[in-house]
Amino acid sequence: MGAMTVSVDTAEPSEFSPRQNAVLEQALRLLVDGGEKALTTSGVARAANCSKESLYKWFGDRDGLLSAMIAYQASKVRTFERNGERNGERLTAASLHDHVVIFARDLLEVLAGDVSLALNRLAIGQSNRDGSKLGKLLLERGRRQIDRRAMALIDAGKRAGLLRFSDADEAYHTLYGLVVSDLHVRMLLGEPGLKDTARQAERAVTAFLRLYGTDKVLAEMPVLG
Repeated sequence: MGAMTVSVDTAEPSEFSPRQNAVLEQALRLLVDGGEKALTTSGVARAANCSKESLYKWFGDRDGLLSAMIAYQASKVRTFERNGERNGERLTAASLHDHVVIFARDLLEVLAGDVSLALNRLAIGQSNRDGSKLGKLLLERGRRQIDRRAMALIDAGKRAGLLRFSDADEAYHTLYGLVVSDLHVRMLLGEPGLKDTARQAERAVTAFLRLYGTDKVLAEMPVLG
């Protein structure tokens, strides 16, 4: 079997420049602080100290800006890329565990953050409006982008002989359910978030690896006492 290489993607999303990322951060802050009414091109331009012309050039209309905001937010959930030229790390039982834990912790922290809660509440509030696109954008530019990148890690784990499953989608959604459970729904309804996301992430990943890990992975896991 050839070497499987991974690298944690800690860089800013490649589709946006650092300046554009800074503008998107300001737009997300406006949404959290002031709600939908605060998210105007004039307001974003003023908060980010840029021109409205630049906003239109970079992101297009308001839907384009929302799409970019969601993609930027989703990029905060780190995953990995198979790229041997950029990183010489071999995917082992230990590094698989570490990568999945990073994903799980990031996912919990992003979903529990003020930005994610504000975006989802706004989408729920708009769900009965004709022509509302925010919910669709959250799925396509947010959740599905996270899903796609995380499933690449799971597939890589199988190729490296570390995970076993017949259905990658089922395995990934098992992981997602173990990590998130009903936390996001409870928080949308006003409950406080987890006090220890690291502990929840570790527990979820341990359970996932016990379900789907090969003997090579299980041999390196601590015995439950």
